[in-house]
This record gives sequence, C-alpha cells and structure tokens, in this order.
Amino acid sequence: MKLFIDTNIYLSFYHFTSDDLDELGKLAVIMADGTVTLYVPEQVADEFQRNREAKIAQALKQLKGQRLNLQFPQLCKDYSEYNAMRISQKKFEQAHAELLEKLAIDISEKTLKADKTIAMLFEQSSHIPNSDELVQKARLRIEIGRPPGKKDSLGDALNWEALLATVPRENLYFVSDDKDYCSPLRDDLFSRYLEDEWKKTKGSDLRFYKRLSLFFEDMFPTIKLSGELEKEVLIRQLAVSSSFAKTHIVVGKLSNHSGFTVDQLNAILEAYVSNNQVNWILSDPDVRGFIEWILGNRQVLNPDNLSKLAMLMQNEDAQEVVIDDDF
Repeated sequence: MKLFIDTNIYLSFYHFTSDDLDELGKLAVIMADGTVTLYVPEQVADEFQRNREAKIAQALKQLKGQRLNLQFPQLCKDYSEYNAMRISQKKFEQAHAELLEKLAIDISEKTLKADKTIAMLFEQSSHIPNSDELVQKARLRIEIGRPPGKKDSLGDALNWEALLATVPRENLYFVSDDKDYCSPLRDDLFSRYLEDEWKKTKGSDLRFYKRLSLFFEDMFPTIKLSGELEKEVLIRQLAVSSSFAKTHIVVGKLSNHSGFTVDQLNAILEAYVSNNQVNWILSDPDVRGFIEWILGNRQVLNPDNLSKLAMLMQNEDAQEVVIDDDF
C-alpha cells in the first residue's frame, strides 16, 4: 500500500487537530510490518523542518493565553465554595506554568512525542530527493497554470511531480488538507484534473483523505489504538513465521503486551498448533512460557486447538526425556 502525507498533516500534530497522535503511532506499526510504504519527497521533509517552530509558536501563544482570571464579588467570600475555587485556580496556574516549562525543554531538544514519531516515520519512509529535472517539471507546471500550487510557490507542484516520477503503478493513498489539491466544487474531493492525470500516467487510482484518521477508518476500520494494531501485526507474523529465530523475536514482543481479545488469544493458539516454526520449539523457555500464560484463558480458547496443543506439548516433553536419557 503506497501512502503520501502532506506537510500540513504532520504539522497539525503540533497545533490543534481532531486527530490524536496515536494515528501516527498506528502508521509506524503498519510501516514496520511492510503493509504500507510511506513516500516522503525532500520538499515535504524540508517544509516540515522549516515550519515546525512557527506552528509550535502559534500553539504556544494560544496555550499561554488560557488563564483562569476569575473575578469574585465580595458577597462570595463567606462561602466554602469560594475558597475551593480559589485553591483550584492556584493549582491550575501552577500546573499551567509547569506545563509550559516542560514543553519549552522538549521543544528545544526536539523530544516531543510528535518529534520522535515523525522522525521515526521519515526514517522508515521511501525518500524522494529533489533533482534538477523535478524542479524544471514543477516550474513548468506553475508557468502554464497546471495544478497543484500557486504562482509564487513550487512546493505542491514539486511534491506532485516527485510522486508521479517515483511511486510504482499502484493505487496511491493521499492525505492532505491543502486546498490546492482539492476540487473547486467540494474541498472534500480531490482535484479531478490531478486525479485524471494520475490515472493516465500511472494506470491506477488515487484515494484522497483530509485527515490521517479518515485513512485509518477506511482502510483499517477495526483498529482503534496503535497498541492493538501492533498486537494484530505480531500475531500475523507469528502465524507465518518462517524460522525459529523469527518466532523467538515475535514471542518476545508479544510477551510485552496484555489485554488480548478472545479473537487474538485464539489466533495465537492457532499459530502455535499450525506453524511448525513455533511448535517445534515448544520446549524453549520463552515459547513455552508465553503459551502457558495464554492457557490461563483456556475457558475462551478453541477446544480442538487446545487438544492439539496438549498433544504437541506432550510430544515435546517426551522428546526431551529421551534426549536426557541418552546423556
């Protein structure tokens, strides 16, 4: 799955957006799994770095202006509620000041959660460097009046030309809140001109989303949290593990999670009974310990698979006894 996210979407996680940072966390998981390839043109990475501080400054200005400047008439002061509200006001002011102080440090050191997550996404992405050819194509688009972009800026045109030149002939999932990519008729629709150009050039479709959360709602509707998505990905990896080494890695990561659903528990059990790269090393402490922990929920586990697992565990135990006797 090929994905492009415009600069304004990344920057929105430093300002006010209805999307939660967990959306970026979910993206990191499915990128690590290989489900999604994220394309980051050099122009996007550069725009992000240039505009990060300005976007943060706008958000901080609004945050600093949020104060509880409460005014009380004299007639309130004989009531216990007045004292309670005064105490709450002081607590708010103290917490507000401490929050701003901590934010200032993390902003300076680029250790905000958004900083860390976006840096990881960029690192794992397919980077598209600028070139003289791409710049010339973008400049020509602007000069002859083709969308996207404005006459005084090559940014959008450069990103579009980079995607046209680099993304394989596959469907592209495009996330942007930039009106330059939108239809003049409705800003929730992609530009018909650009959509037709993509189909003609790439022989594939382009699916457009205004927010990252809308992409996840459409393509991964059952996944609500990044932690849940990571568990789903790891369980799929366990089911198709092709080596003992891979099994140990996946079991180790799964062991760090808890709160598995009934479906997830049964999927893990199924992987243990059906994949010989898992059940052939049932005697290994980590593999054995994890399934024994899963068996603590045997009341919701598939009875047939429980029976199969019991036989596999007995066989593994019997083999260990034979090996010990040989020594």
